[in-house]
Amino acid sequence: MKELSIHSDDHFMRQALKEAQKAYEAGEVPVGAVVVSQNTIIARSHNQTEMLTDVTAHAEILAITSAASHLGTKFLKHCTLFVTLEPCPMCAGALRHARFQRVVYGAADEKQGFMRFGKEMLHPSTTLEYGVQHSACSDILTDFFARKRLLH
Repeated sequence: MKELSIHSDDHFMRQALKEAQKAYEAGEVPVGAVVVSQNTIIARSHNQTEMLTDVTAHAEILAITSAASHLGTKFLKHCTLFVTLEPCPMCAGALRHARFQRVVYGAADEKQGFMRFGKEMLHPSTTLEYGVQHSACSDILTDFFARKRLLH
């Protein structure tokens, strides 16, 4: 088996998946995010909308806030956001204003993802990549919603 580099997109997405698992265990929609600067994770988060009773408490928003606080700047020009699910338009707007260098997501969100409106929602200098750990990112969401339907 090929060893993962600790600086690879796969490695960082696996870290975001660990955050998604925390959300799953808390009964939140299992989305996780990490912000990376200079090959180091500077912020981690997962959805907390139920816990905080805040519709804006998406993994991406919480990670952006934490990373900006860590770096002492609102612009995250040299950072990459790894998130397990395609960001929604609200999160894409925040990512645009934060001016991320890269955004990498795992699973597409055809119903609520920002790509329905186009990559232009992100800052023009932001590089977008997707499909990293796609199966694992999709599977945790599928399992969560299947389980939720069984319980209701």
